[in-house]
Amino acid sequence: MLDCTYRVEIPHHAGQLARVAQAIADGEGIIGDVVTVSLGRECSVRDITVEVQDGDQAERIAELIEARDGVSVLWHQDRALLRHMGGKLRIDACWPVRTVQEMRDVYTPGVARVCTAIATQPELASRYTMISRSVAICTNGTRVLGLGNIGPVASMPVMEGKAVFYDQFAGISAMPVLIDTADVDTFVDTVVRIAPTFGGIHLEDISAPECFEIERRLIEALPQPVMHDDVHGTAVVTLAALMVACRYAGIELQAATVGQLGLGAAGYGIASLMVDGGVKRVLGFDPLEASHARARAHGVEISSMERVLAEADVVVATTGRPGLIEPAMIRRGQVILALTNPNPEIEPELAEAAGAAFAADGRSVNNVIGYPGIFRGALQAGAAGINVEMKLAAAHAIAELARDRELVPNALDQSVHDAVAHAVKEAAISSGIARPEHATTEL
Repeated sequence: MLDCTYRVEIPHHAGQLARVAQAIADGEGIIGDVVTVSLGRECSVRDITVEVQDGDQAERIAELIEARDGVSVLWHQDRALLRHMGGKLRIDACWPVRTVQEMRDVYTPGVARVCTAIATQPELASRYTMISRSVAICTNGTRVLGLGNIGPVASMPVMEGKAVFYDQFAGISAMPVLIDTADVDTFVDTVVRIAPTFGGIHLEDISAPECFEIERRLIEALPQPVMHDDVHGTAVVTLAALMVACRYAGIELQAATVGQLGLGAAGYGIASLMVDGGVKRVLGFDPLEASHARARAHGVEISSMERVLAEADVVVATTGRPGLIEPAMIRRGQVILALTNPNPEIEPELAEAAGAAFAADGRSVNNVIGYPGIFRGALQAGAAGINVEMKLAAAHAIAELARDRELVPNALDQSVHDAVAHAVKEAAISSGIARPEHATTEL
């Protein structure tokens, strides 16, 4: 699937836009945004965004639009490519330098006094530098979205996107750090050496099982929060979604049997957080035996796929295998979250038709709702890490804000991120992991 934007010149008369819309419908496209670029006496120019399956369909729709009398397609292009032109990030100064005095303040000789103060009291770096409001997004590109091992440079658009949300929702300056190695020792050593620049370390798109070893070693080595978002951010948002889904289905989550299909990075994170959250029984299935020991050690009961689907009241699937779950496997009254993107293990409509009390796919569960607020709360508390209490607090904050049959609240709602940050900060303080001398008040 892709979103293609068409810049179309249309006669400025009644009914002309409807003719263009019909051409798009004839090409089986789904219209999204329609933006007026200009209005003239004879013609108007509009940017029309259309969801299509692939480039061939995009070309067919362009031809159908052009076939309308008086209508011209000035250009059309994949909207994502347009949005990424020149990249998505830049570094800006907080204060403009317009006078000699301002130059003396921000650079020499004034800067020397700030450096001396920090050398004497290192905790002052939280107050006088960007360190306490910055996060490194570290990746080697070995497991990117649904694309697999595409390498660090090709993963940069994903990392830039993560950084955009950090800035918009948490006021955090996040810097992508591309680490060109698949070797665990080299990756860990690289992050440890650059870590003093940042208040937190966000790990992203690293293949399993290496990601678990990397995260464990960095948590042990570094004094600031470290979190692999694919494991823990996804787990937080999924737990929140399950709280809401069970509420709709009349199931008490903690008393239920939860089944997790797939025990890779995301699946293990979800299953382990269910255990940490007090769920009575968590079953797990993965065809790779290498993932079993880690899950067992965290209280997950390893089982077959058939048994998981037969016994679980709630089933979460992160297998990467579209269509894996047949409707006949669904047990009446179950909650089903099939999270593989873009095509789930079972379509929600099929699951509900087969008797599921509630079903949803990965479009409803986006970890953008979690990680900005989690790190913001951790930095505001000066936390030495991100513990279970902080993750559970984030999940409860998200779940409490879901309304009107939403599975999770709108990821673009700033109040959601504020609530997550507040809950995480309070959990850090109450659990004793906060360090007030390292806290920032600038977020």
